[in-house]
Amino acid sequence: MRTAFITGTAGFIGFHLAELLLQEGWAVHGFDGVTDYYDVTLKERRLEVLGQHAQFTFTRAMLEDSDTLRRAACAAQPEVIVHLAAQAGVRYSLQNPRAYIDANIVGTFNVMEAARAVQVRHLLMASTSSVYGANTDMPFGETQKADTPLTIYAATKKANEAMGHSYAHIYGLPTTMFRFFTVYGAWGRPDMALFKFTKGILEGTPIDIYNNGEMWRDFTYVTDLVRGIRLLIDAVPGGQDTAVEGDSLSPAAPFRIVNIGNSDKIRLLDFIEAIEEELGQKAIRNYMPMQIGDVPATWADASVLKNLTGYRPQTPFRTGVARFVRWYREYYST
Repeated sequence: MRTAFITGTAGFIGFHLAELLLQEGWAVHGFDGVTDYYDVTLKERRLEVLGQHAQFTFTRAMLEDSDTLRRAACAAQPEVIVHLAAQAGVRYSLQNPRAYIDANIVGTFNVMEAARAVQVRHLLMASTSSVYGANTDMPFGETQKADTPLTIYAATKKANEAMGHSYAHIYGLPTTMFRFFTVYGAWGRPDMALFKFTKGILEGTPIDIYNNGEMWRDFTYVTDLVRGIRLLIDAVPGGQDTAVEGDSLSPAAPFRIVNIGNSDKIRLLDFIEAIEEELGQKAIRNYMPMQIGDVPATWADASVLKNLTGYRPQTPFRTGVARFVRWYREYYST
C-alpha cells in the first residue's frame, strides 16, 4: 500500500487530495493545525469525512511545531509528502504579515526537514500564481521571471520555491512545486470570491467587486487541481532525461515548477453572472477600486503539466459554479 503524508488535510485542497488518494487505496496521514483563520466547523466537517476512511490517520498540530511534525512523518514513513498547509489569503497578508512568515517560511522549512529525515521519494509543495506578481506577459509560464511579488503572501511562496530548490540540490531531494490558479469548488474557503458571492447573493447583501469588475482569472476547479497533483506525484524530477518540452526542470537539482490552471482567463463579471443564473437571483453589486496587492489578470500556460502527465484541467467555469452552488445549498440547507 502506498502512503502519503499530506499537510493541510483540514483545508480546502488538502481535503480533496486526501479523499482522492484514499479512494485510490492509499494510506494517508494528515497533518493540520485547524486554525481559526476561517470557520473551524467547516474544517472539522472535512476531517469527519476523511475519518470515515480506515486508512486515514491524523495529527493535529502546527507546522511551527517541528518536533511533532518530524515524529508524525517518521512514524508514517510515507513515500511522498505533499505540503499544502499554509497561511492563505492575499488580502489577509496585508493585515497580519507575521502569520505568513511563521506558517509559510518556518513551517515549510520544518516540512522540508521532515522530508529529508524520512528520505521520501518525492516532496511536492504548493506555490501560487501570485508569484507572477506584476508580470504582464500572459499566459504565465514557469520559466518566466517571477521577481515582482505584490504581497507578503506571494513573497513567502516565492521564498518557498527558492528553499525547495536549495534542498533539492544539497540533499538530492526530488521536489516539485506547483503554482495554483484561483482554485474554487465544493468545500471551499469562506474567504474566497465564489463563496462570498454566493453567500451575499442568497442573503441579499452587497458583494464587493474590485477594479469595477475589470478583472480576469484562470478559475481552476478543485477536483481538476488535485487530479493534476495526483499525476505529478509519479512525475518525479530527476536528471535531464526526465525533462519534457518547455520544462522548468532545474539543471542543478531534481526540482521543477509546474503551473496547474485551466489555461483560460475568465472575466470576473461573467463568473458573477454564472452564479446569479445558478441561484436564480441577482447580486447587489458594490463596485470598488483595485485593492492593494491585487492583479488585474491571471492566466496559466499549463503545457508542462500536460507534457508531464497527459492531463490538463478542463472543467468549464459554469459547470464548476453549478457544482459549488449545489454543494453550498446542501451544506447550509438553503
